[in-house]
Amino acid sequence: MVMAKKTLRTCKNGHQYYKSSDCPTCPTCEEERKPKDRFLSLLAAPARRALQNKGITTLRQLSKFSEIEILEFHGMGLSSIPKLKKALEEKGLSFKSN
Repeated sequence: MVMAKKTLRTCKNGHQYYKSSDCPTCPTCEEERKPKDRFLSLLAAPARRALQNKGITTLRQLSKFSEIEILEFHGMGLSSIPKLKKALEEKGLSFKSN
C-alpha cells in the first residue's frame, strides 16, 4: 500500500496541521466547533456537519426525517443512527416513518 505524503497546511485561523488528503478541514478548528452538549456532540464531525448543513440542529427538526433520508446525507454513516435514535427516544421522539 502506498502512503500519501502529508503536507503542512495552515487554516484561516492560523492553526498548522498535516493532511494527506484534499480535505480542507482543520482538525483544531473542528474540535473547537464541536458542541460540548446536546445530541450533536454524540456524532463524529462528518455526521454532525451533514446535519448542520441541512439546518438540523434540534431533535425536533431531526424527527421530521426518516432514517433513510438521514442516511442519504453526505457524511452520515450507519453508526450514527443508533446514537440519534437513542437521543430521540430520550425526548419522546422518533424518526419519521417511511
